[in-house]
Amino acid sequence: MKKRLILVIACMLILISCDQTHVQQAHFSLKGVESELDREIRQVMEKGINLEERKRQVPAIAQVFALRAEPKRARWLAALCYFKTLGTSLMPIDLAEIALAETGAYGLSADLVSTAGALGVWQLMPLRAKSHGYTPVEMENDEKCAEAAVRELLIKLTMSHGNLDKAKKYYCGVGPQANAYEVKRREFRKEILEGVERRMLNTAVKPATVLTTS
Repeated sequence: MKKRLILVIACMLILISCDQTHVQQAHFSLKGVESELDREIRQVMEKGINLEERKRQVPAIAQVFALRAEPKRARWLAALCYFKTLGTSLMPIDLAEIALAETGAYGLSADLVSTAGALGVWQLMPLRAKSHGYTPVEMENDEKCAEAAVRELLIKLTMSHGNLDKAKKYYCGVGPQANAYEVKRREFRKEILEGVERRMLNTAVKPATVLTTS
């Protein structure tokens, strides 16, 4: 009887020991996942990608777009500028100012075709659209046009050795037309940034008013 009792107790101790080992392993795995997440966050921040800044840009972009297009469309395109630049080194404003420079004077039209044959809100040439895996007709689709524009700008960024201003100029081309385009683009960027600054001032927390009794 004593031997059987000792055997039962021994088995219980072994099971408890195994359970503790599993708990420790699970805890170790969780810590491993957390450290991986921390590393990912650190890598994002090291690239200078500030998510809060990205979010702040969107309402200002929508406001500037709304001066050229219907409010609903303005909001839609502003949202695309945010989502289509996620996971890249680009910010929403980078995509927005190109749209404004390309088609801002034409209501940010999706079916606009330039005299040179450029298509959509972001005015991709048919051959450039194809190089990114899209048909010319697909450039009438705002989402696909935005995706192609991001890919095109990233290629131009590589060509310009990481100089984003030069990349945006190359997006248009070279020569006097590109110079005029660059002037417009910078003006639109300034307009958006001023909107961001105004919104930040308007939403800043004001000091609480101290009530006094007379």
